Amino acid sequence: MGRKVLLGSGIAASVLYVVTTIIGAMVWTGYSSLSQSISELMALGAPSRPLVNALFTVVSVLEIGFGVGVWRSSDSQRSRRVVGGLLVGFGAFDLLGKFLPVGSMHQREALAASGATLTDTLHLVLAGVDTLFIFLILGFGAFAIGRRFQLYSLGTILILLTFGYLAARDAGRVAANQPTPYLGLEERINIFGYYLWAALLAMVLLRAHEVTATRQAEKPTRTPQEVAR
Repeated sequence: MGRKVLLGSGIAASVLYVVTTIIGAMVWTGYSSLSQSISELMALGAPSRPLVNALFTVVSVLEIGFGVGVWRSSDSQRSRRVVGGLLVGFGAFDLLGKFLPVGSMHQREALAASGATLTDTLHLVLAGVDTLFIFLILGFGAFAIGRRFQLYSLGTILILLTFGYLAARDAGRVAANQPTPYLGLEERINIFGYYLWAALLAMVLLRAHEVTATRQAEKPTRTPQEVAR
């Protein structure tokens, strides 16, 4: 049961992340999910910041639990252990970032008026580390299950590289408070694509755990007399 709960936290984290971005956009009147990044929901002074930060903190805790579940489901398979460790590190790093006094970006208007500050620069650094975690998780995760999941993982990596490049081109426009018509869409395809992958990994491991548990339960129990023979 404990392992099922831990693996299930991977699905919960993915769903909560998506729901949080939707709720955050609803809280901030005038925010555009199509043209504004998810990070802007957590920008200093943004009306959605307190709620989004609180819910994303829960997401980070769930990610740590998911990582422990993947580790416990490794069955001595090195790639799964690496993925589990990376998931724990990813969740812990994001959780730590929520409590750092710096690392949040300013809103576009403030960036255009005063320029980037140390906290804006650190935000980019933290985002870069998050991206590295995600690609490492996907890379090792590609070898954690089977051939079909490997192909799916590689396809996810290609999607993230493509839309990550498109989103990165708009970074300068955000700082200059210029229009970014599809930045929000590009970034959401990236991040939601990763969380969909994580949820599917959790489902596959949960299914494998249930099959193993069923087989063990169906094994005939030997009596002491039979063992003695």
